[in-house]
Amino acid sequence: MKSRHKRIAIIVAGIALLAIAATLLLQSFQSNLVFFFSPTEVAEGKSPQQGNFRIGGLVEAGSIKRNGTEVHFTVTDTIKTMDVVYTGILPDLFKEGKGVVAQGKQGPNGVFIADQVLAKHDENYMPPEAADALEKAQQYKATAGEVK
Repeated sequence: MKSRHKRIAIIVAGIALLAIAATLLLQSFQSNLVFFFSPTEVAEGKSPQQGNFRIGGLVEAGSIKRNGTEVHFTVTDTIKTMDVVYTGILPDLFKEGKGVVAQGKQGPNGVFIADQVLAKHDENYMPPEAADALEKAQQYKATAGEVK
């Protein structure tokens, strides 16, 4: 084989290896991608039926029920609500009426099974996804009120 052919073979092999590495990297990234949905979007069926996603809004007043390390609570975007079950230690700032984002999957009975719960970290902060969901819900309520 001539040295010119060897160089071409090395270049082609290098390009093939880069393509394989890029494909594996993109597949790994895709499997770890987690999207955010409001309770209204989940009720409308816009959330994935399989796999993890995030749900957020406000913890509904009077909805927190503890049973050892298992906690049941309701998340609302002021239009729809969704029951959430979490097993573990909740953040110190987790309270009724405060913003929360939970990551997990929807169970067969419609209850969201969270494997991670994030709470706001000071008085002026709400997770951006939860704030956007609440703002959209308020806009929806305003336009629904105008139609009537």
